[in-house]
This record gives sequence, C-alpha cells and structure tokens, in this order.
Amino acid sequence: MSHVRNRFVLMGDLALIVVSALGSFALRLDVSQLPYYFPAALMMCAVALLIKVSVYFYFGLYRRLWIYASTSELRLITVAVTTASVLTSGVMLLLIGAGFIRPGMPRSALGIDWLLSLVLIGGSRFALRILAEQSNTPRAGKSKRALIIGAGDAGALVVRELQKSALLNLIPVGFLDDDPQKQKHEIYGVAVIGKIDKLASVLDNQQVDEVIIAIPTAPGRIVRMVNDVCRAKGISSRTMPGLYELIGGKVNVNRLREVDITDLLRRDHVRVNDEKVGQTLEGKRVLVTGAGGSIGRELCRQIARRNPSELFLLGHGENSIFEILLELQSNYPTLKLIPIIADIRNAQRLDSVFAQHQPQIIFHAAAHKHVPLMEANVVEAITNNVLGTRNVVQSALDHNIERFVLISTDKAVRPSSIYGATKRLAEMIVLEAAQKNQRAFSVVRFGNVLGSRGSIIPIFKNQIANGGPVTITHPDMYRFFMTIPEAVYLVLQSASMENGGEVFVLNMGKPVRILDLAEDLIKLSGLEPNKDIEIIFTGIRVGEKLVEELWEEDTPLAKTFHPDIFRLDQETASLPSFNLTQAIEKLTSLSLAADPEAIAQLLDELIPGSTIRTAAHDYLDI
Repeated sequence: MSHVRNRFVLMGDLALIVVSALGSFALRLDVSQLPYYFPAALMMCAVALLIKVSVYFYFGLYRRLWIYASTSELRLITVAVTTASVLTSGVMLLLIGAGFIRPGMPRSALGIDWLLSLVLIGGSRFALRILAEQSNTPRAGKSKRALIIGAGDAGALVVRELQKSALLNLIPVGFLDDDPQKQKHEIYGVAVIGKIDKLASVLDNQQVDEVIIAIPTAPGRIVRMVNDVCRAKGISSRTMPGLYELIGGKVNVNRLREVDITDLLRRDHVRVNDEKVGQTLEGKRVLVTGAGGSIGRELCRQIARRNPSELFLLGHGENSIFEILLELQSNYPTLKLIPIIADIRNAQRLDSVFAQHQPQIIFHAAAHKHVPLMEANVVEAITNNVLGTRNVVQSALDHNIERFVLISTDKAVRPSSIYGATKRLAEMIVLEAAQKNQRAFSVVRFGNVLGSRGSIIPIFKNQIANGGPVTITHPDMYRFFMTIPEAVYLVLQSASMENGGEVFVLNMGKPVRILDLAEDLIKLSGLEPNKDIEIIFTGIRVGEKLVEELWEEDTPLAKTFHPDIFRLDQETASLPSFNLTQAIEKLTSLSLAADPEAIAQLLDELIPGSTIRTAAHDYLDI
C-alpha cells in the first residue's frame, strides 16, 4: 500500500460517481417510484461522469499520493466535489427545463448526490492513507524506545515519522515539554509525561534507549542540560538542528543528528521581520564574492531561498565554487546560477563581470582570514583584503549597484594583527564610498563562526580523533562565537535595513572560554578531558588577543528593530581621519616593493589603537 497508481484511483472514482448518482435517487424516492425516474438517474450518471471526472482532473485529484493525505487535501477534495456537484446540478436543471428529463424529478437528489460524493470520494482517499499506515513493513528485531524532548510541531512530526517508518526501528514512548497546557495530553497517541527538568527521573524509572531533542528553537542551556543528563545515564541523544539551519528546509527525522558543539552554544532565538529580508532579495540579481568559503556558501544557500532572479557565485578557487554550484543546482533547480571564477585583485576582470551581469546587490565575503598566515604573508593580506575590496567597491560604484554589504570581523577593532588591520581598512573603503556617493553600502561586523574552514572547531575535532593532545594557546583565551547560519541570517537582516554608511554589529552573546569549548568537544566525543585526551597550552600566537572587541568603548551604539543587531554611530564608526586614497596608493607601492615592515608601520600610523608592528615583529624579521 506504499504507492497506489492514480489510474486505479480514477477507476474507483468512476464507480463511486455512479453509486453516488444512483444512491441519491434511491435515498430520495420510494421503491415504487424508482422505475419511473430510472431514465433520469441514468442521465444524471452520464452527466456526472463527464463533469466530475473533468473537474477532479482540473483540481489535481489524480496527481497526488493519497497515502500522505492531510487536512489540506481534505479542503481540496471539498472544493473539487462541491464545484463538480454544482456544475452537474446546473446541467441537470437545464436538461429538465429543456424537456429531456421527465418532469417531477426531485431536486433534492442533487443535494444528496453532493453529500454522497463528498463522503465517497473523500473517504476513499483517506482509506488509502489508513491502509498504507497499517501495512508498514514489520520492525526487525527488538525496537528501541525513544523519548522526545519538545511536544511542539517539530516533536509531533518526529513522532509521526517514527511511527510510520519501520526502518528507523524506534518507538516513541513519551514527550517532555515545559508547557503546562500540554501536560498529560497525547499527540498521535504518545503522552506528554512531564517537564524537561524531570528528564533524569524519567530515565531512571522508564526504559528509554534514546532521547531526541525536537525543539529547533531550544537555547544552548537546554541542549546542554539534556546532553549532560543523557551522558551521565549512558543513553544516546540526538537533536534537531537549530532553527537558523532549518530555515527553508523541512523538519523530519532525516535531519536528526548527534548533539554538536553548535547546539550547546545556541542562544535564545529571535526572528524579526523575515519578510523584509525576502523583499530585499526577491527578484534581484545578487552577487556573492568568496562564494566558495564557509560564510560565502551559507550566504548563497540563504539567498537562494529568497527567490532572487539570478545568483552569481564569484570565487578564486574553482573547486569550492564547483561544490557549492552542484549543491544549489540540486536544491534549487529552477534558480538561475552563474559561477564566476575571478580574482578580486584583478580590477579589469571585475569590471567586465559587473558590466556583463549587472548585479544589483553584492555581499563581499572574499578575504584572507587566518591570522598567523597573514602575519607571515603581509603583502597577500594587503592585495587581497584591501586592494581587492577597493576594486569590488569601485566596480560597484561604476555600475550603480543598489546595495553592498561587507563582511567584517571583531579583529578590525584596535587591531593587533595584519588581518585585523586590513579588514579595518576595508571597512573604511566601503564607508567612505557610501558617504561620498550616497549609496546603500554598509559593513556587518561579527566574531568567530563555528565550524568554518580552518577554524578552531575542526582543528580540535581532528586532534581528538587522533587521540590528542588538544592544543590551546592560553587558558584565559576568550572568543565570541556564533553559528554560520545564524550569522548569515543576521547579515541578510542587516542588509534589509541599510540606508548607507552603517556599521552593523551582531550581538554575539557572552564570549566563550576556549578551554571550556575544548572540554565540551572532548565530552561530546564520549571522552574525559585530561584523562582520555590531554589539553596542553602552547602560548599566545603573534597577532592574537586574549579577548576580542566588537567596537571601541567610546563609540556610541544604537539599537535597531532587531534585538541581535546594533548600529555604530555613523559619525565615528570607522571613518578615516586621513586621505584614504593616498594611503591605499602608498600601501600599493609598499606591496609592490614587498616591504612588510613598512606596511605594518604604516598600518599602525593609519588605524586608531593599532599595535600591529609590535605584535608582528617576530614574523617580519624572518
């Protein structure tokens, strides 16, 4: 019963239409009257067959898999049957008026036919679903028992999937939910047996083999508590990805995964004016630079969900662009995707790309980002992060781009590294262009994102997989962290509110101690810190700070309509106090001369609070 061909459904409908028409007469008339009106009943059968089947085709009743019928299908059936019955009744009344049918035919039979059709056509569809659910493949062996955390929409869908799929071999045995209105109620026959804080006692008193966290909006503290209890009880746990990861996706058991570090660091979810993001991007030609990177890829994914007319994937590495292109083509087959292999340092190539494709919105994510590598490759940092940004901004101005968003970093505040300084200069380039040309160009500044290529999480995971040790530079090293989907969502939200010249700062929450992060990862791997996996401290690297900042303390900060997005005062936010054009020309000359020490000295002179030359001295002597 997993799949019933619609031609068999059609054949069944032909019989049911005849039964309904004849039944309406049989229910309305006495037995002695039936022979007199039998010709009229046959005429009604013929009219109903012609009209109703055509109407059912029109409403798509033969294009659906009825084993998945739901309330939306019930509404569709009601509309289709009612429309068909009204048309049938109209034709029958015309035939009566024209004398083709014997006078005296009971008009109420037409209403009875509608009611019978609704019951028979609707009932036959939902009977298919009931039969399909009862004919699932028997579960192999002893089924595992699953406790569901969260009795909301996601939890209900997970339970439904577990009940329907024998392959999962999981039986839902109960819900835990903090909503007092749901206590002692049932969803799909599964009871809500308590609140989440009773998890430990429930696991002690009931046989549970697995706990499933089915709350996409659950903050990190809830996920951490559930995971800690499950680990202490020796019970496996899985979770639904966070809501930012599920935007535009489906909630089902295929999305369940092991609890990850990103889940432990989730913050309370706030979504405001998602429609405005869609209005900003829908129908637009959008270009993403650095589209093959971690941030760039997620930008492309979330932009694609907002129905742009075209999406341009610009990047220097052909393999990474190819990978994201294949992913987007699979998920969005109707979206026009244009891969562009180009280096932002090539101004002529950029100008050609902009002239050919005429993008309307640009998200500039292309940058060299690794602090130690940029300390050792100062010239590359300047040419890519500064000169490359200047090229992209100039092309945007030349081709009248509507919106421009630069992805920046907390390391641009009082920079102690070459990377941070180059990103601060990139900010200045964008803001000066916005101010001088009255354009909607802006900057979005945030801290570290979890799981990006070359970031600390993949490094720690690899060290744990190799048996340790896990290396940390300093026990008091703190960083701001945010998941990539959440950061990108807020970037898109910022883009929808820009007027020009703003520096938006994302609310990164409280900084996280790197040592705590490492210990959590070790525990999530089922191991114990400094017992199974050693943690050692290697010393602060060149250009690093113990704690990063998102803005200078003396810079005024303003709220926006989104509680997770702030705006720096436009009069003081990163605007240069020097001739930026001359400074970039000098940096260009020093880059051509390959003089990293002079570059570091100039950056210290240009950027307020910069301490690059002192921090980079050891590298510059190499």
